[in-house]
Amino acid sequence: MNILLVNDTRIPATTYGGTERVIWWLGKELARQGHKVTYLVDAGSECPFANILIYDATKDMNLQVPDDIDVVHFQFQVHGFTKKPYLCTVHNNSGKGEMDNNSVFVSANHAARNGSDVYVYNGLDADDYPRPNLSQPRKHFHFLAKAAWKVKNVKGAIDIATRSHNKLVVMGGTRLNLKMGLRFTPNLNVRFKGMVNNEQKGAVMNASKGLLFPVLWYEPFGVAITESLYFGCPVFGTPYGSLPELVPAEVGLLSASKSVLTEALRNADSYSRQHCHEYCMDNFSIAKMAADYLKLYEVVLGGGTLNKVAPVLLEHNQPKYLPWEE
Repeated sequence: MNILLVNDTRIPATTYGGTERVIWWLGKELARQGHKVTYLVDAGSECPFANILIYDATKDMNLQVPDDIDVVHFQFQVHGFTKKPYLCTVHNNSGKGEMDNNSVFVSANHAARNGSDVYVYNGLDADDYPRPNLSQPRKHFHFLAKAAWKVKNVKGAIDIATRSHNKLVVMGGTRLNLKMGLRFTPNLNVRFKGMVNNEQKGAVMNASKGLLFPVLWYEPFGVAITESLYFGCPVFGTPYGSLPELVPAEVGLLSASKSVLTEALRNADSYSRQHCHEYCMDNFSIAKMAADYLKLYEVVLGGGTLNKVAPVLLEHNQPKYLPWEE
């Protein structure tokens, strides 16, 4: 099959970039399975296993897709595209009106909130990371997300780590911004690493007791969750969005209560690092992701549509921030 993956950003992602990382892994696995993969992405992109074409947002998409492509996989909503069978993965919580009938979401909760049941979990390529050291002593917890983005709630992660007398390593973003509600003051128990590559992440997570992920929004998926589980780190977060389906009780604890999560951190060593790692590899491999997308490619190649009714956000009056309680 000749597959075109389309996104309006540059690949590969070396530090931050969840969508870029996922489509890189997907293309790599599809190519490994013998499919011909081409990327239509921003200028400056490069790839050793696939052809690169340069995306132009000002040009008709029908004119940018080569004639020999079998199926097109967009990472954004597209309008007026008729040249080839296609689907569109929705990676975020845009909520901007009606979506294409061939939209695919990244978790069951993400799909359900938009009136759909079509989703594919993001995979994780173990080859891109250092090998997990599941027997290494664990000395701190970690936070992995864009630290300045308030819905990710780094303030809450710092709070529960401090209350439980644990050190916290914060990874993600270029600054630790707590101006919204609290001006950051130096805390000897908190280290800010900023933007990190996979080697740096691996070094932190191989020494981590667990991921603190107290998000205040409906998380569509959360690659940080699967990355952390891969390194044997249980997840301690809020029960919002995809988290209840990604984090069963044997690999973490979810609560919107600071006190409950604070107490849970004291029992972090009771979780099996081996089980966390195996759970990740069993459920979030790139082979599984590719297999699930190939099934959907076959549907649209056969003239079918993925959703009988165009998906649309069902609840428009959602709170800006979900509850975070004592």
